[in-house]
Amino acid sequence: MPASRHLLLGSVFAVLGYALWVSAAFSEIAAGVAIFLLGMIALEEGFKVFTGGTLEKLLQRTTDRLWKSLLFGLVATTVTQSSSLVSVLTISFLSAGLLGLAQGVGIIFGANLGTTTGAWLIAGFGLKVDIAAYAMPMLVFGVVLSFNRSRTLKGLGHVLTGLGFLFLGIHFMKTGFETVGQSIDLAEYAVPGLAGLLLFTLLGIVATVVMQSSHATLVLIITALGAGQITYENALALSIGANVGTTITAIIGSISANIEGRRLAVAHLVFNMVTGAVALIFIGGFVSAVETGSVWLGIAADNHTLKLALFHSLFNLTGIVLMLPLLGQLVRALETWLKPQPRTVSSPKFINDTMIEMPDAALGAVRQEVIHLFGNVFDIMALVLHTDPIRLRKGESLDLLANAPERVHAIDVDDYYLRRVKPLHGDILDFIARLPTRGTQSRQAFVLRASTQQLIEALKDLKHLQKNLVRYLASPNPYLRQEYVNIRQHLALLLHELQQLASDPEANVTLVLDVLRAATEAHDIVGNGTLDRLIRERRISPEVATSLMNDSAYTYNISRNLLAMAQAVFQPFEAVHHEIDSALQLDKQELTAIVSAQAQDTAAQERPSP
Repeated sequence: MPASRHLLLGSVFAVLGYALWVSAAFSEIAAGVAIFLLGMIALEEGFKVFTGGTLEKLLQRTTDRLWKSLLFGLVATTVTQSSSLVSVLTISFLSAGLLGLAQGVGIIFGANLGTTTGAWLIAGFGLKVDIAAYAMPMLVFGVVLSFNRSRTLKGLGHVLTGLGFLFLGIHFMKTGFETVGQSIDLAEYAVPGLAGLLLFTLLGIVATVVMQSSHATLVLIITALGAGQITYENALALSIGANVGTTITAIIGSISANIEGRRLAVAHLVFNMVTGAVALIFIGGFVSAVETGSVWLGIAADNHTLKLALFHSLFNLTGIVLMLPLLGQLVRALETWLKPQPRTVSSPKFINDTMIEMPDAALGAVRQEVIHLFGNVFDIMALVLHTDPIRLRKGESLDLLANAPERVHAIDVDDYYLRRVKPLHGDILDFIARLPTRGTQSRQAFVLRASTQQLIEALKDLKHLQKNLVRYLASPNPYLRQEYVNIRQHLALLLHELQQLASDPEANVTLVLDVLRAATEAHDIVGNGTLDRLIRERRISPEVATSLMNDSAYTYNISRNLLAMAQAVFQPFEAVHHEIDSALQLDKQELTAIVSAQAQDTAAQERPSP
């Protein structure tokens, strides 16, 4: 940490320590804020336990309609009382390619409105009863459940503990402001007019940035207003500032995030800045609307805390009404202004640490990353087969594969592997290993991990095949040359078909893979009798026949591994659950062979070259 940051942190601690020492009331308020923030952290951790399926499945159903995205953001934030948790979940699905930016922005709009429900609960309930009486049993039961081994009970324990700390924090803040009121009237320092509006808006922004929570700022505002320590007009300005301040914390948090996270954070900032500006400019109209709404809702004329909650909801709702028609333009502008950083082919495109705690979204991202890995392996394989990767992807000049290439040469597969495959493969394995999966998620992670290994095995077999492929594609023996032309053609066409499947989400994966499997079986020259016929008719020598038989086996294994990878990765997990079960039943000999082969490869790579 730089010296300037050490100095700043030390100064903050010194000022805070002095204030806590000289003022018991301030100590109580500060303790209330700290306990409230601790409760929010515990509550968020508790709800993360239940995001391993429920929230993700609900979110996946909100991608087809914008109103569903808004409703999800509203309901999820109301239930969890954590817009940050909803934001992380949204960013995770954006990064995994499971959610569009427009839907993600819609969720954030809804989450903004959902945060206003906390103000209603605190103003309508938290200040009316002895909330600490509810906090104590929640804390006791919550802590006991937190030590349980059951994930569900542990999560429930975190939720109860979080609620207990929230209630206790509100109690301390309320008591602290009441104590302050006995010795000093902070309302005397109220600033009227435009100056007060701007000053207290700025104070709301600063308070939210410091506490990293608009929810905590609103609780502080409501308890201070309830104790009469700030005026109603200043409280309105503070709530506007809290709304704007929460987006600044999101921007700071997105600096290290991927492009999707940064776009979403900027959209959040634009929304709240526009909403805050409208609230400030037309505050007189909003105050009149609050008075009218209070009459309809039966809110007493002197109940300023509930009026504040109504004001908070009204200007956020106004922001949604204003911004929704402009959503398309906002998304296009964000995609134009914020471009993704250039990446190397070996860098992950979809997985990142922000989604580690969201297993369903993370597994979707891993699936996309395995397809990315397949793309890198595809390029290397195409070069080994003496075809241009770009043209093979597009399906150009496939008829030329029926003939031997004009020029034949070997490529350095090891070099391509080390530069384009191994780093990405390692990142995928590391990411999967760190995922907190359980049950079906663990089975899905197993299959995805196995799929990466199948790609690596296919590439290794092609490396072994390359030696004779280069040698016999230029053989003067027309029968032998034709068999290697057939091998090249079969593998190149298989790669092309798999690439088409990877890029077409509407394709009938099962039907296409069945056809490709049948073609693989038909191409087996040992099984279909071609090899025996060539030997019997003296078309090839027995020595060459041995090489051809081995290379046919390599070809079959390459095809089998690529098809197995496609079966697991190119279709929904539900369609391969029965295959997951069979894949998990690897016998000990297979596992031992895989481990032994990996150990030999590692030793060979570490052995110095002669």
